[in-house]
Amino acid sequence: MSDDRTAREPRTRDDIVRELERVRIESRAYWMSFAPDGFLAALGEAWSPADNVRHLTKSVRPVAMALRIPRLMLRLRFGRARAPSRTYGALVEVYRGKLAAGGQAGSYAPSPLRAEGDPEAARARILAQHDEAVAALIQACARWSEDALDRYQLPHPLLGNLTIREMLFFTVYHNQHHVNVVRHRVAEAKAAPAR
Repeated sequence: MSDDRTAREPRTRDDIVRELERVRIESRAYWMSFAPDGFLAALGEAWSPADNVRHLTKSVRPVAMALRIPRLMLRLRFGRARAPSRTYGALVEVYRGKLAAGGQAGSYAPSPLRAEGDPEAARARILAQHDEAVAALIQACARWSEDALDRYQLPHPLLGNLTIREMLFFTVYHNQHHVNVVRHRVAEAKAAPAR
């Protein structure tokens, strides 16, 4: 995950599932590369690696839950998609534009992390919760046909209504994006002159 955009841009449901699992495995390895205390420590004024994972979990859970709601309820609640799904790359560009314009996590920001006695246990719990959320999303995704991914929509707090396919594209990218944000901040901290 050296770049925010994967060389394997997903298109189909099966591509999305593979990418969700690949990103989960690669990002877990990255999060495990931190010492437990470092995983929990803020990166200057920015979120800690743990906070990034908690934010991702907080954003994945409602998508997984929405994909388990009866489709009639989704249509009644959010309407039908009025435009075709954008490609992964097009959705990423729209999201990057929103971030560049000042878009933030809002209600999906992680709550303050309570200090626990054992940093390793805290990291294990945070990563297990994320793994469970992604597994639930993958399982829920399997119930959706290719056509249905483009017919139904969900609201995104920053991007507006997205088709289910676009929401899944966002979820793949969002997880990669946060790993790369942390990588960048860690590299900046290492390059900064000592005070």
